[in-house]
Amino acid sequence: MLSLKDFEGQKPAWCPGCGNFMILRAFNEAMVELGLAPHEFVLVSGIGQAGKLPHYTRGHTFNGLHGRTLPVATGIKLANHKLKVFAVAGDGDCYGEGGNHLIHAIRRNPDIKLLVHNNQIYGLTKGQASPTSMKGILTKTQPFGVISETFNPLAMAVALDCSFVARGFSGYSEHLKELIKEAVHHRGFALIDILQPCVSFNKINTYQWYKARVYELDNTYNPEDKILAFQKSLEWDDQIPLGIIYRVNKPTLEEQIPVLKEEPLVKQKLQLGKGQELLNSFY
Repeated sequence: MLSLKDFEGQKPAWCPGCGNFMILRAFNEAMVELGLAPHEFVLVSGIGQAGKLPHYTRGHTFNGLHGRTLPVATGIKLANHKLKVFAVAGDGDCYGEGGNHLIHAIRRNPDIKLLVHNNQIYGLTKGQASPTSMKGILTKTQPFGVISETFNPLAMAVALDCSFVARGFSGYSEHLKELIKEAVHHRGFALIDILQPCVSFNKINTYQWYKARVYELDNTYNPEDKILAFQKSLEWDDQIPLGIIYRVNKPTLEEQIPVLKEEPLVKQKLQLGKGQELLNSFY
């Protein structure tokens, strides 16, 4: 019987009050309730405060380059599609450096769950604007205010027909836990954008700021209506929806590759003879 003790990792080095703590707890609780033991999943992360999460829990871990979580996660899923694969990234990590990989991961639809810690700032490098920073916000490197348009990851994901698009809030960890469980049950690429206050460098988007605006979508909302989902993805200023914004069932990447359909690559026997035959043909 799994318990939270099975997921005790290194002591977190996040700032006191950081929203990452509740994301970590929601993830661990989701794994316990799903019955997923640490050896049954892998966490892939990049660089940033969010990228530290795999070290603070337990599971197979690959910690790589800034913005490069999804290529590694895709490779792992293709090698062993029986393994549950999570990618963990920050808003700068995923939507900035890794934006190109996000677009094409959505297109390919591997069965990967992407958790994006979106604090609308670069936390690890001490407070520069990220792609999701709101226009006009003053930062150390934007002393006259952010002039770039704010990136909307949910609108982009819905437009690209991402198979599972959701938004959570670290201040509502119970709701976030259920979203993570729903994403795991879903077969296909799942993006959960998690609103997460940075208590050190983002003094605008605080817990109070979010709680005055976020609301949970109820059972009357239909996440399979793409037009409605796109409209919901555009809500932000006074009303910010939480929950599953869009969901569609379609074939996964690994299901569409014939040699992987029956058995994971790691279980297949090596056929070295054919490789040698190919090499000999060049002589």
